[in-house]
Amino acid sequence: MQATDQSVFFAIRSGDIASFEMLFNTYYSTLCRFAVSYLRDPEDAEEVVQASFIGFWEKRESISIDTSLKAYLFRSVRNACLNELKRQKVRQLHASQVAMDGEPQSEASDRIAMKQELEEKIQEAMSCLPEQCRLIFQMSRFEELKYKEIAEQLGLSVKTVENQMGKALKIMREQLKDYLPLIIILMRGLLEL
Repeated sequence: MQATDQSVFFAIRSGDIASFEMLFNTYYSTLCRFAVSYLRDPEDAEEVVQASFIGFWEKRESISIDTSLKAYLFRSVRNACLNELKRQKVRQLHASQVAMDGEPQSEASDRIAMKQELEEKIQEAMSCLPEQCRLIFQMSRFEELKYKEIAEQLGLSVKTVENQMGKALKIMREQLKDYLPLIIILMRGLLEL
């Protein structure tokens, strides 16, 4: 360490604020530019440099400098920048992990809630159907029976089953018209799976 550096350092070590301010004013802007070359963000760079100076002041009594004050300060800022980059990377990884983990869960729970709401509305709409009409609708849509099979089981003509299904669909469409966007959203979700 040169004699001038040594005298400034010993003055700072003994608590001379004026010497510390002189050191700060001499190197602050240069160190900020140096830190920006690592961090790319001028505000982050200033924070790192300020924190380095504060750390230097707080540890002044225990610090040993072999080279020069300038070299020591640049090395401190470089190390602080590398630590900050590591912290930023960890924060980004954490944020992206939260985003990846969080979205599907909330999306899935939204989809479940919509499905439950739609099922309730379908049940309400079905309760508006006349009894024979409701029975034919259930056999066709939920048991997936063909019109001929329904006709045979209920002892009706295929034409009667067709007419009853037409009536059921008309009533269901009318009852569920406000829920068409919900049906489309749920169907799109099923197609994507």
